[in-house]
Amino acid sequence: MPIASWSDIRNRALAFSKDWSDASKEKQQASPFLIDFLEVFGRNRKRTFKFEHNVKKYGGKQGYVDLFLPGELLIEMKSRGESLKRAFDQAVDYFEGIADADLPAYVLVCDFATFSLTNIQTAETITFPIADLHKHIKLFAFLAGYKTQTIKPQDPINIKAAEKMGKLHDQLKAIGYEGHQLEVYLVRLLFCLFAEDTSIFEKRIFQDYIENRTNPDGTDLAYHLVAIFQTLNTPEIKRLKNIEDDLAAFPYVNGKLFEETLPIASFDRAMRQALLDACALDWSAISPAIFGSLFQSIMDSAARRNLGAHYTSEENILKLIKPLFLDALWAEFEQIGNNKKKLATFHDKLGELKFLDPACGCGNFLVIAYRELRQLEFAVLQKLHAGVSLVEIETLLRVNVDQFCGIEIEEFPAQIAQVALWLTDHQMNQQVSEAFGQYFARIPLTKSANIIHGNALRIHWETTFPDVNYILGNPPFVGAKYMDDLQRADARAVFSGIDNAGLLDLVTAWHVKATRYMQLFPRTHSAFVSTNSITQGEQVGALWGWMLAQGIKIHFAHRTFSWTNEARGKAAVHCVIIGFGLGDVPEKTIFVYENIKGEAHAVKAANINPYLVDAPDTIVISRMSPLSAAPAIANGSIPADGGNLILEPGERDQLLTIEPQVALWLRPYLGGEGFLNGNMRYCLWLVDCPPQILRTMPSVLARVEGVRNMRRASAKVATQVKANTPTLFTENRQPTSGRYLALPRTSSENRRYIPIGYLDHHIVAANDLQFIPNASPYHFGIVSSALHMAWMRITSGRLESRYRYSVKCTYNTFPWPSPDDKQRAAIETAAQGVIDARAAHPDATLADLYDPLTMPPDLVKAHQKLDRAVDAAYGVKSFANEAERVAFLFRRYQELVAPLAEEMEKKTKKSRKRVQKPLEKE
Repeated sequence: MPIASWSDIRNRALAFSKDWSDASKEKQQASPFLIDFLEVFGRNRKRTFKFEHNVKKYGGKQGYVDLFLPGELLIEMKSRGESLKRAFDQAVDYFEGIADADLPAYVLVCDFATFSLTNIQTAETITFPIADLHKHIKLFAFLAGYKTQTIKPQDPINIKAAEKMGKLHDQLKAIGYEGHQLEVYLVRLLFCLFAEDTSIFEKRIFQDYIENRTNPDGTDLAYHLVAIFQTLNTPEIKRLKNIEDDLAAFPYVNGKLFEETLPIASFDRAMRQALLDACALDWSAISPAIFGSLFQSIMDSAARRNLGAHYTSEENILKLIKPLFLDALWAEFEQIGNNKKKLATFHDKLGELKFLDPACGCGNFLVIAYRELRQLEFAVLQKLHAGVSLVEIETLLRVNVDQFCGIEIEEFPAQIAQVALWLTDHQMNQQVSEAFGQYFARIPLTKSANIIHGNALRIHWETTFPDVNYILGNPPFVGAKYMDDLQRADARAVFSGIDNAGLLDLVTAWHVKATRYMQLFPRTHSAFVSTNSITQGEQVGALWGWMLAQGIKIHFAHRTFSWTNEARGKAAVHCVIIGFGLGDVPEKTIFVYENIKGEAHAVKAANINPYLVDAPDTIVISRMSPLSAAPAIANGSIPADGGNLILEPGERDQLLTIEPQVALWLRPYLGGEGFLNGNMRYCLWLVDCPPQILRTMPSVLARVEGVRNMRRASAKVATQVKANTPTLFTENRQPTSGRYLALPRTSSENRRYIPIGYLDHHIVAANDLQFIPNASPYHFGIVSSALHMAWMRITSGRLESRYRYSVKCTYNTFPWPSPDDKQRAAIETAAQGVIDARAAHPDATLADLYDPLTMPPDLVKAHQKLDRAVDAAYGVKSFANEAERVAFLFRRYQELVAPLAEEMEKKTKKSRKRVQKPLEKE
């Protein structure tokens, strides 16, 4: 019987209540009563019912369930007036003898006058008179085939499902069924499991077929699965006339999902049980948005150990699609109100939108985008057809999966993406069906998403997917230095004509491709998730310098946040989201994270520049020397010694015990970590050590020989050359007198200020400790200020989320002030105040002092005073927030570089004239 409309079910319920109003006897009337009850909801296939089902009760006694629908419903009848509580307790006692896979989701008890339905999972019970059944029919939606529910991406059932499929995958692979055939086989099983729990198939039709028609040892299961797959691929009118009823019950699916002929697999008892265990899950609760990624991870045993670590959470996907298109569409819908004509036009518009994810993986971005578009369409339908009795839902729907396109380099995820969109489509159709009381399923499948298995960086998007509205997704994160040869070749092909493209991460190739696409189709808007490195340091100039020149404007942006998911073994990457297009938009939004693992707050912006701040589209160009009148900064020295010249404190003490004369040639040695945490190491500093003295220290000589051997074995020619001077660091940049100002290259993002301090020249600075020789208190004050820190946070790179201070992009580009004598003196006094506040805590490390939770109040006040003094040197009384500071610094930077740009342009013109003059003479 086809799934009935709610109006038909309501009419049957009224008739049922009337027909059985006088019934009272359990033994004589229970079975016909229950048959009629189930027929109210269209359940008349008696092969799925089990009357007087024999089970072992709690305590070991035998009992008989009045009616049992495995996995769905257990009904216990009592004569009129008997205790319903006793009936429920009796029903629960039967659970002991029911297999886990068959435990019911609901228990219904009845005394012919009253129904009492309990949801086992929520323990919620609803009791009502039989005469009111027509008022409560939607409680039994699961019986009628209208099974909708809120899908929770973080629901553990998603991971359980992937684990069940993973077990089956391993068993098939172990017998040699692998590769493409195994992937397609598992996708088909996935569809069948989902289909029988969501009314695409009849309830339990797949599970019951396996349980009832295949041998317990699994030897004939593969042949039966072939029969099922062939049936699903054959229209009813083309099937054999004598096909068995159990097979004939499977619908025609189409969509090419079951078209390919696969080799016959082989199952045993354990494999058959693994498939039945998978059937036992409620697949209607699976989220297609994330299950695809989980399902993909089962194909790799290493990935499965961290199952779910790499799928993209729904929350993060919404961060992209809402500002890209969804928020604007909902705003348009709300503005239309109840104007039927405008609603109809808007509905048509929704059905014409096209989406492309050119790195779609298992389709999670496309799935969420499709689901949200269908939710909006559902809202439109509710306004357009409120109170109307619908006959053909299909004629009213405009949005379909063929509006969604994708490119995926791996075959299996591409197949999963296709199926995930079909599954999502069915879930949304169920929502429409329940709301309008007419069941609807798009079976057989006539439309599908356009998912291409191929290399997105080699495919011509503009000819394959012309004139899409939105390009979106989460392209692969591979740093410029970590690309393999194929990725490097792909990137070079995309980056042709872009200066300094060798600096760019792989993800930027998608930005470039999208930009070139939008030049052909200007109405298209794009948004990608990216590593935050593309908005920091030298990559900004290489990527955004080119993109801005093409007319690109940033429309919205999420500044750095932690990209996490909901699964075990969470993976976190520090990302940005950037939405962009050709030309400007009236409203721009920056999503700012005070805590990268927390929630964002939206800030309206006049302009969003490549550093994702509200400031002009200025690119900070890296420099080899300071832009302003400031002392040069250098990196510390490089030992390249294989660990032979560097000593831990214990090694130093041991060496001094053996060879006391080495004391003259040992120096304190500090890197960035040691500087922050007070962990001093030592180094052999043999710059001026006479050879005759060196020969008296055999332990030191052994270390020097170790340096020479290490350098000789190096793959770098320059290092091999340095083997000739094994007593020296390969790079000696150490100041020879006075004090220097030390600045660690890497520092925690939690600190408001990077800890900076003075060290004596006798302390050797490692390469990750940058320094300014002979720096004055004024210089200390400027680089320690909130203004300099704000510039650093924008222009420096990141190591994970930690600040990675850049000499060329931050220090050398920083627009220093031009203070008068009074302002300079105020900065120096305030700088000394910071140093004095630190000295008041002699036992605290810099890490202790600058931890935001433990920073002493006197040091906080000293820094605030310094910040005010530095702000005043720029002619500013105060800034409301860091965004104002950054915007101010960009304007200041523009003022400083504008004359340099003009001078460079003049030199270029003169150079061109000199080149042209000889040509004119000729």
